[in-house]
Amino acid sequence: MNLVQHVADAATERGDAPAIVYEGRETSYEAFWTRTGQFAAGLAERGIGSDDRVAIYLPNLPQFVTAFHGTLRAGGAVVPMNPQYKRRELRHLLGDSGAKAVVTLPDLVRHVDAVRDETDVEAVVTVGEGAEGNDVVRFEEFLADGTLPVVERADDDVAVQPYTSGTTGTPKGVLLTHHNLAWDARAATNPIPDGIRPDDKHLGVLPLFHIFGMTVTMNATLFDGGSYYPLPTWDAERTASLIESEMLTLSHAVPAMYNDLANLPEDDDYDLSSLRFANSGGSALPKEVRRAFEERFDVALYEGYGLTETSPVTHANHVGSRRPGSIGQSLDGVSARIVDDEFEERPPVERGPVEEGSVNLGEITGELVVSGPNVMKEYYERPEANAAAFTEADGKRWFHTGDIGYWDEDGFFFIVDRKKHMINTAGYNVYPREVEELLFEHPAVVDAAVVGMPDERRNETVKAFVVPSPDADATPEAVREFCLDRLAAYKHPRDVEFVDELPRTTTGKVQKFNLESQK
Repeated sequence: MNLVQHVADAATERGDAPAIVYEGRETSYEAFWTRTGQFAAGLAERGIGSDDRVAIYLPNLPQFVTAFHGTLRAGGAVVPMNPQYKRRELRHLLGDSGAKAVVTLPDLVRHVDAVRDETDVEAVVTVGEGAEGNDVVRFEEFLADGTLPVVERADDDVAVQPYTSGTTGTPKGVLLTHHNLAWDARAATNPIPDGIRPDDKHLGVLPLFHIFGMTVTMNATLFDGGSYYPLPTWDAERTASLIESEMLTLSHAVPAMYNDLANLPEDDDYDLSSLRFANSGGSALPKEVRRAFEERFDVALYEGYGLTETSPVTHANHVGSRRPGSIGQSLDGVSARIVDDEFEERPPVERGPVEEGSVNLGEITGELVVSGPNVMKEYYERPEANAAAFTEADGKRWFHTGDIGYWDEDGFFFIVDRKKHMINTAGYNVYPREVEELLFEHPAVVDAAVVGMPDERRNETVKAFVVPSPDADATPEAVREFCLDRLAAYKHPRDVEFVDELPRTTTGKVQKFNLESQK
């Protein structure tokens, strides 16, 4: 079944109730459902339909929600794209996915136009005025007069194709089906007491281009008839004020956001007591951040875990059942194991978390693997990556998360490290190879390596170690600006250090652990 049918059911039941509330303006379920039908009809009028890709290159705006569900209603698949991306990143995502339409802001059209000749993009839809010509049409003009019925889709048909990166840094398309996403949107509400209720008001600060915000805030809320409150940019004061003034009841965010809220000036006495459930995900939740947030606002904060490839939630702490430092227990319907390199299961400890030094982590840790109805169909046209990502065992198809951890006899899982060198900054994944490839394009750079460095607010920041050309007239700041001009802001190295040489093995591989030790 097309997952958008869940929204149709909510629209039938809720009618005049607010589906989306943005900057004080309410859009009822009935009006929202009509607009999705008009967007779907607009696609159909341009020959875009079943299995065609539509890229949504927007911040959190009501039009993102409309375009997302309108695309699914037309039988298409959504390619969500970070609005911080520039033409370098768009070239691959649009080219690889074969997207036929892009929905974006006028200021971002130039990035699309710069690579358009290398893609299959036929139409560009803009939210707002300011971009003209070259098949660019304003969002309101794109909507058709009539509506399109929901196009039937099979459970295993692709609904969304987000992109992630592998160890090579090349973004891979993740094929998530209607069943993957619909199942996870339902299951992700289980940790919330009574689930999402029609009277719930859900904070929409997680970016919708990211699977966390897409599934857990947007879809889960609209499936169950709650109200979704999108915010296009992160601002701690604005967020706290919105929660207080609108008496929001649900919050899902990343640790850096909760850290910012906890560190608002003491004289800003915000009341967040309306929150009946607050969840943290996207990266590990530092114990100090949880403590500070809970002490200041008297709101319990629960940690969960998931990946783009798992739609995303696989684990969560529940009200009345949580462990500090744990990602929680696996959701009902999701199987999880800790395995060694031979795929033999590691035995659980009696009770976690374990104290450092009290056990040999090498004897209890392994890779977290998961199996369930939320696990992706596959990577798009990446047979080698698919072969490496899955293991068939005991009648199940197990996905390798790449995260190292252990578990206890009560089924709580604990992540202790990452198998790969991925950097997690404020909930965003940054793969060093992508930044390194760009650094090598700088004429003054002879050699380079990128690692993550600890950061109290963002979890990690990106640092580049650069070997400059002996006759180069360049500075670390100039190299940093070079990256900032060509990559999304969160990916660029905030710190660039010039060094005489990089530590390498005899086979030429950079010993990144030596660089990371310079913390």
